[in-house]
Amino acid sequence: MKKTRILLVDDHAIVRLGLTILLNDQPNMEVVGEASTTAEAIQAAADTQPDVILMDIRLPGDGGIEATRQIASRFPDSNVVILTSFADDELNMRAINAGAVGYVLKQVGNEELLRAIQTAARGEAVLDPSSTTRLISRVREADRKDKEDAFRALSNREMDVLEHLARGKTSAEIGQLLNLSEKTVGNYISNMFEKLGLKNRIQLAAYAYEHHLFEKKGNEN
Repeated sequence: MKKTRILLVDDHAIVRLGLTILLNDQPNMEVVGEASTTAEAIQAAADTQPDVILMDIRLPGDGGIEATRQIASRFPDSNVVILTSFADDELNMRAINAGAVGYVLKQVGNEELLRAIQTAARGEAVLDPSSTTRLISRVREADRKDKEDAFRALSNREMDVLEHLARGKTSAEIGQLLNLSEKTVGNYISNMFEKLGLKNRIQLAAYAYEHHLFEKKGNEN
């Protein structure tokens, strides 16, 4: 049976000892190295090439996030799982953005930790269950804000012009629909090019679809 090779990174020796006893007692896991600082973690990852790294986020040196960033960049086959005492969504998401496949809290039970390691070894995402609802909520809120910000610079009239342009209408047709002259429609379109940093009508239409213009309009109606 091929064993999952694990590197432990934590500045507390007692934590590493407890994890070593637990993991080495599993028939399909083995601890292949330990580290207690950022520099040691990077060197140990290079030396052992583990399948999974359990990484403390509060680490002497440049910290666990920086260790994760360097390891993920240099050793992509080693999957980092943040093992932390802190239910700090912002900090933990920074670690994920740095390359960690996820995180679990140190308060989890042994079985949950073992499952997390097995999941990470397969290259799948690991997320502490208590944080899932909060993170989904944050992602949805960020997505909603992105949609709003995408069109924040445009006036209501420009939004009307953009909607018809994205539906394939010509400037003359847009003018008829909105009771505007063709020249005025052209001016609105030119203003949108400048505000959104775009160069032509195709880019403008693509921008509208990319940022879910019609979904936004539907929500307002």
